[in-house]
Amino acid sequence: MALIWLDGELRDADSAKVSVFDHGLTVGDGVFETLKTENGRPFAMSRHLDRLATSAAGLGLPAPDRDAVRRACEAVMANTEPVPFGRLRITYTGGRSPLASDRGDAPPTLMIAHAPTPRRPDTTAVITVPWTRNERGALAGLKSTSYAENVIALARAHQQAASEALFANTTGALCEGTGTNVFVVLDGELHTPPLAAGCLAGITRALVIEWSGAKETELPMDVLHRADEVFLTSSTRDVQAVRRVDDRELPGAPGPVTAEALRVFRARSAADIDP
Repeated sequence: MALIWLDGELRDADSAKVSVFDHGLTVGDGVFETLKTENGRPFAMSRHLDRLATSAAGLGLPAPDRDAVRRACEAVMANTEPVPFGRLRITYTGGRSPLASDRGDAPPTLMIAHAPTPRRPDTTAVITVPWTRNERGALAGLKSTSYAENVIALARAHQQAASEALFANTTGALCEGTGTNVFVVLDGELHTPPLAAGCLAGITRALVIEWSGAKETELPMDVLHRADEVFLTSSTRDVQAVRRVDDRELPGAPGPVTAEALRVFRARSAADIDP
């Protein structure tokens, strides 16, 4: 039976309880990280803990105890049956609070869980959606648990036989997906939106930029309908080629630049960097 970490101890996943007054539940006041695991080993833990701290600071939450979070993750992994490929989820919320936007005096809630997840296929389809990311909003660039707009957009993607929905920001520039960063190839060069566009500072995004030399470029949304290649990055997708954007097919996906980015990522990440 799976065990999770909740507020200082391992608990049975089926009987663990979070207060109905928890601010993460009532108003989405929380942050989280998702790490991929392979054969029981999390990838890029230090980078994810750095981003967890950044997101918590952005929400005004107390800084998470980095060593305590790491030990909790180790405890969950040690008490979970190893799987070939999994998802390790760290959730850190505002804790028990009034039934309003005000925070209470209770300490934050820390939850950690691990579960198997299927590996992504080599290629996928995406759609664009009419809703926008607010690059000037209070949550811009933070990995917040306030994910309802992603749920809505992803549901639309699934209705159109796609696995991801891509957003523009308020200026009409390409931003990100519901849980991914996006890269495009133009005249043989690799580009991705800058963080100033409002996208999340993805861990895989940063590694692809570092290892493949992608340029951070402000891009209009219509670049998706003229780019030579498009691919997505995320912790569980790594580098995933896009074969269709809306009604536009990209024959031959993954193209040569995408294939090389994936090859380099697999080779470099196999060293289990940044444990």
